[in-house]
Amino acid sequence: MINNKVLSIILGGGQGSRLYPLTDRRSKPAVSIAGKYRLVDIPISNCINADIKRIFVLTQFNSAGLNKHIKNTYHFSFFSSAFVDVLAAEQTPESKTWFQGTADAVRQSMHHFLQHDFEYALILSGDQLYQMDYDKMIEAHEASGAKISIATIPVNAKDATGFGILKADDDNIITSFIEKPDASLLPDWTSEVSDDMKAQGRNYLASMGIYVFNRDLLVELMKNPDTIDFGKEIIPQSIDSHKTLSYQYEGYWTDIGTIDSFFEANLGLTDDIPKFDLYNREKRIYTHARMLPTTKIAGTVLDKAVVSEGCIISAAKIEKSVIGIRSRIGKESTVINTYMMGADYYESLEEIETKKIENLMGIGERCFIKNCILDKNCRIGDDVRIKGGPHLEDSETDTYCIRDGIVVVKNGATIPKGTII
Repeated sequence: MINNKVLSIILGGGQGSRLYPLTDRRSKPAVSIAGKYRLVDIPISNCINADIKRIFVLTQFNSAGLNKHIKNTYHFSFFSSAFVDVLAAEQTPESKTWFQGTADAVRQSMHHFLQHDFEYALILSGDQLYQMDYDKMIEAHEASGAKISIATIPVNAKDATGFGILKADDDNIITSFIEKPDASLLPDWTSEVSDDMKAQGRNYLASMGIYVFNRDLLVELMKNPDTIDFGKEIIPQSIDSHKTLSYQYEGYWTDIGTIDSFFEANLGLTDDIPKFDLYNREKRIYTHARMLPTTKIAGTVLDKAVVSEGCIISAAKIEKSVIGIRSRIGKESTVINTYMMGADYYESLEEIETKKIENLMGIGERCFIKNCILDKNCRIGDDVRIKGGPHLEDSETDTYCIRDGIVVVKNGATIPKGTII
């Protein structure tokens, strides 16, 4: 069975500065997505669905919350070899530095991987949203006799300048690779893609940052301490000397590296037919099984809304928004184009009824919230108006940031009654 030959390595990324302030107190893979999941649940679920159940997650920044989530979520039989383990950067006699890049993270962790029997290492990113059949990629890798496989996706000319772009022959073996090419070079880098992709103008094959390496080759490549990144060094340097397969994928895929892409990916889940399908029985997304009550809604007009469990909602209107677990929204409030992550715990009924807390957790009464991300455990007081949009310049205060016109209220922040942003 192919799954017994594979060890999965999920790269948690660096400090995640482009996702700040969502990464201020947590690592990038631990960021909440779709109201109830964490980003790391996506690649782990893809692995489990492909029956790949030996998984390492590499991280070095704010890893405690991620470690807790994984420990509380992914339990396998005592009688199986399955596991999901977090490996945080550690000092050893051989290495005394932080991870310097994706390849360096794998190099510094190799002594953990080599304690396991495997033929193929599946290397994944911890901050992408997609549903891929990894087992089919492994099968294609094995059938081709390749030593490296790279998952590729057709992109248009506008996006191509931000990716590693490659060309492949008729057997999908990669012949050339260029990292983030200038627009003037693109005419020489078109590839053969499906008619559907051609119709969309997606004529360039971009690396998705998903790799399969034969074990022996990975061990050999990791001996060179000067190569610290897969996309910038390992892949370009390897394609001439080691047979490298392009595994083309045409489904939905987005790299959640910025506030803007994170925001769009979440709001996209409210579409009538979302590109990312949370309702596919064969491609389930797993997460921590919480024992939460059903959501209670009173007097609210819901239009294109995704509402998680355990919420208490009395809003006037919620439109094109994702509402996370344990969210509370007060009377006469309007929420539009917003991702509200929810809360980690409930305040008691006594505190709510007697208003012992000046600003209750959640959104208060008579608020207007548009184009926002509300991080976990926020307190939005009554009569607050937050209207994000391109008219706002990037800025930061103690309680919120503005990025690309999106107002991001920080984790645990309080926005006092009557505030206008």
